[in-house]
Amino acid sequence: MVDTQSPAELASRRALDAMFQCLDQGLSFRLEAGAGAGKTYSLIKALQYLIERNEHNFPRKNQQIACITFTNVARDEIAARTDKSPLVYCETNHAFCWSLISGFQKQLRSLVEAMPHWQERLAEIGGSLGPRVVEYNFGHRSIREDRVSIHHDDVLPLTISLMENLKFRRMVADRFPIILVDEYQDTDKDWVEAIKRLFLSNSGGPLFGFFGDNWQKIYGDGCGRLEHQSVREIGKEANFRSVKTIVDCLNRMRPQLRQEVKDPDSTGQVSVFHTNDWAGQRRTGGHWSGDLPAETAHQALERVKDILMQQGWDLAPACTKILMLTHRLLAHEQGYTSLPTVFRYNDAFTKKEHPHIAYLVDELEPACDAFAANRFGSMFEALGATTPLLRSHADKAVWHNAMTRLLELRSTGTVGDVIDHVLERRRPRLPDAVEKRERELREFVGAPGEDMPENLVEIKRLRAVPYAEISALRTYLDGHSPFETKHGVKGAEFENVLVVIGRGWNQYNFGEMLALAAGQAIPAARQDFFERNRNLFYVACSRPKRRLALLFTQLLSPEAFGTLEQWFLPENMQAVPL
Repeated sequence: MVDTQSPAELASRRALDAMFQCLDQGLSFRLEAGAGAGKTYSLIKALQYLIERNEHNFPRKNQQIACITFTNVARDEIAARTDKSPLVYCETNHAFCWSLISGFQKQLRSLVEAMPHWQERLAEIGGSLGPRVVEYNFGHRSIREDRVSIHHDDVLPLTISLMENLKFRRMVADRFPIILVDEYQDTDKDWVEAIKRLFLSNSGGPLFGFFGDNWQKIYGDGCGRLEHQSVREIGKEANFRSVKTIVDCLNRMRPQLRQEVKDPDSTGQVSVFHTNDWAGQRRTGGHWSGDLPAETAHQALERVKDILMQQGWDLAPACTKILMLTHRLLAHEQGYTSLPTVFRYNDAFTKKEHPHIAYLVDELEPACDAFAANRFGSMFEALGATTPLLRSHADKAVWHNAMTRLLELRSTGTVGDVIDHVLERRRPRLPDAVEKRERELREFVGAPGEDMPENLVEIKRLRAVPYAEISALRTYLDGHSPFETKHGVKGAEFENVLVVIGRGWNQYNFGEMLALAAGQAIPAARQDFFERNRNLFYVACSRPKRRLALLFTQLLSPEAFGTLEQWFLPENMQAVPL
């Protein structure tokens, strides 16, 4: 009988067979699944295989299969696709780790007392937590009369410390003989290093299955490529997403993990537009060097969109996603033009590394939306706090009035107006880190000739920004950013994708990455930079199903140009008519 399976299906079957073999033999493994390979499908298959094999013996031993996810969305999807089997404990890494450590209260109190972040609070109560219960509810670090609330960032370090204890490791292995890790490359590197050192390097630990793709690591604290002598590598050499035209480009970009397509006869389009022929004065200085001025870059984008429409592209949002890997143009297009001038480094707002931005975008904005929709439970959940005790109608009125005024300031005021309102009303409450910086700014009195510290200067500039720009930034991050915490476009797919690539991020220079790729070897000092740029470039280029276009607003060196011709072919390169 002739096998009617597609090349991608045959490649997928080979990877699944290798994975099942590891599960049968008790061998830890890493399934490396490139973009569009169906990584989640393989993870679900592993879980279904393990559920069937262990449906009788695991319940008798009070054991489960742990499945660690990177997001709550992924957790819910996996739970639904495994029919919420009681054999599977599926949670995010922080929730999983808390389930392991929450019962070790005596040890937790001792470890918390030794953590640097807690020293100031501990000093206020005499330096000891006493018999207080340690709890984790995503709120502020706080010490109350009978309990202490730890922060999200405390959970993994506490878990790593407890993992040093042999009895703790045996408890983990007894409870979870099999642990599967989704999106392993984005999992906290310190936690993964501890797993390698304390579990994988010793016998008697759980079987680990790691699912992901090191070329799709785009988070700074992720572990990236995971290698260990006890972990077998399985490459899933399939692409079920993109047409052959695009997969051929990805294979030239990444020959180490060549992918087979679902339909060998499928055709699509790949176009690379450059602005090297433009003769005007480009931007200079810092991480803007070599890029087009904002207005010229906007003109180039509009020209390319016109060309693509003439070629049959439907640029409606439902059909085409425009990904902008260039910040001044992005800010111009998205409506937050002031923010790139506020911070020294764009990561402060693009990756929400600045405490003010993280609070405003991740907590205050969703809380305001929830209040406007009369979803008060969701409002308190967004603020990361348990629902406060509202004893009377007056308590409710105070909250209602504070939030109503906040909605007004959101539309008409500055960031400073919003911050001052929250400081005054204390409903909601500012995070400790934000309140501390605001206090430092208010109290700063420089000596003659002393300049204000840069971190306070940034806050002063941020306070003058119209708050509407924060709302615009959030809109962008929620739907477009490759950096945002819900993975943004990573994992998503679109019919057509136009990627606009330029300067503006201090950690990114895609032209330099392309030039480095042309060499025989990447210098050790530039390896991290190269991988960070290459991975984001790969993630962007691997999103479309049928059509891909790239627009470079930055000047490309001959070496970078050569790499593009190698990956995307000379006949697909063209200059933008400016």
